[in-house]
Amino acid sequence: MHIVLFYHSILSDWNHGNAHFLRGIVRELEERGHQVNVYEPENGWSLQNLVDGYGKEKLDELQQYYPGISTNFYSLESINLDEVLRDADLVLVHEWNEHELVKRIGEHRANKGKYKLLFHDTHHRAVTERESMAKYDLSQYDGVLAFGQKIRDLYLQQGWTQNAWTWHEAADTSVFYPHERKEYKGDLIWIGNWGDEERTAELHEFLINPVKELGLKAKIYGVRYPEHARKALADAGIAYGGWLPNYKAAEEFARYKVTVHVPRRPYVEALPGIPTIRPFEAMACGIPLISSPWDDAENLFTPGEDFLVARNGQEMQQHLQTILHNPEKANALAARGLETIRSRHTCAHRVNELEKVCRELGIAESKVYITPKERILHAE
Repeated sequence: MHIVLFYHSILSDWNHGNAHFLRGIVRELEERGHQVNVYEPENGWSLQNLVDGYGKEKLDELQQYYPGISTNFYSLESINLDEVLRDADLVLVHEWNEHELVKRIGEHRANKGKYKLLFHDTHHRAVTERESMAKYDLSQYDGVLAFGQKIRDLYLQQGWTQNAWTWHEAADTSVFYPHERKEYKGDLIWIGNWGDEERTAELHEFLINPVKELGLKAKIYGVRYPEHARKALADAGIAYGGWLPNYKAAEEFARYKVTVHVPRRPYVEALPGIPTIRPFEAMACGIPLISSPWDDAENLFTPGEDFLVARNGQEMQQHLQTILHNPEKANALAARGLETIRSRHTCAHRVNELEKVCRELGIAESKVYITPKERILHAE
């Protein structure tokens, strides 16, 4: 297939978690012989913050982990959809795109396109910013890929689309895998952005306070940490590392004994079944994971076996002590989580699911499945 993707950025993961999944999906599609073209807006906020803060050399570093990764920059004023979509078989448009672009692609599909067109939602805004999401004109789209059953159902219930599929995020195991553990730098690592005060109380209860009470050696990476957050980290004796390129996370996980997952409040309260991508990636790296409460309504994992669940800060302290002082328990937990990821939740699994959707939409099997021989010819 010739697949065209419109996303905020594949080059930058600065405060942009969707880039994690996008990179893995694009790599998997290309390895299967599909032709993939990514389009992102010029001067996008994530890439701009990355370059302004860390320099263009970080884009060169990205190539070391994703050789050949590339994108196409566009502006709404100058993009030529006739040219961009001329030979497309499948087009995915992410929900971080401008309303105008989403509408124009839909109009192009209705008037000129022979391709199948899907909207891809990987955020909680369908619940928290429903008015804005309702303004997306999806009338000419073939359906929606939603990263959770609850969001999928919402699109159907609201009449925003006639067809929708659940398409969870997953781990890119070409980058997220267990690295050799030579020596530990500390006890606990946490990688995540502070954000818009959506989990401030939870971060204190399940992360900052337990580290302080237990006197652990810990490090936190992420962006958008306000002054009061940095002060709290310092008070707890937690080292703050700032932005960490996502592709380096696996290397950092190997230097610590445990990590935690603290989901944002909208996912806990309104969107059960959506873990977001961080726990997928952590378990793929073979590090023991302890999570604050979230409802695994879609049975993606086996809580208590793939990862431990702490119902409150006191339980978090107890679980941390167990993992840090019981290597056998820690290793068993990490191994079980890793096996679950490898058997069910990799980008290869998600591409399988996407290809199944393509068949449902009527894309020819000869385009959906490319034989190994055809892949070699395509590569040449």
